[in-house]
Amino acid sequence: MFATLVYLAALVLANLSVATFGPVVTPINAFLLIGLDLSLRDYLHERWQHNHLWLRMLGLIASAGALSWLLNPASGLIAIASVVAFTASSLVDTAVYHLLRRKPYLVRSNSSNTAAAAVDSILFPGIAFGSFLPLIVLGQFAAKVAGGFLWSLLLARITARRIA
Repeated sequence: MFATLVYLAALVLANLSVATFGPVVTPINAFLLIGLDLSLRDYLHERWQHNHLWLRMLGLIASAGALSWLLNPASGLIAIASVVAFTASSLVDTAVYHLLRRKPYLVRSNSSNTAAAAVDSILFPGIAFGSFLPLIVLGQFAAKVAGGFLWSLLLARITARRIA
């Protein structure tokens, strides 16, 4: 339950900060918040894989968009961009994660995070800001991959402690 609340809070915080500060904050969000969400998605994949994974993930993503809009109606376009980009990136993440299911967790997580980061980094700014912003896309992508890597290490460590 805690992981789902953190996932939801990170997406909402990312959306609201972009609505407030614009594209300049997206690489920071990408590293701290979206990298966390990409890694948490994999953590939740492990926990929910036979228990309505798709429905639960789509529910979390849609809830984050709705909460973002409810907390700040001016963030409507950001919320829509977030829902579309995170849904598409989650589909890619899930596919890559599943294809690598026989690999160690960190390989699965970071490979799927990299693929998802590429999708999210292209879709989100294009929808949210109405144009292709190459430096924002590249900055977001690099930050999501780096942040996702660090968060995956932390989550792997936490998971290992819970099992031991």
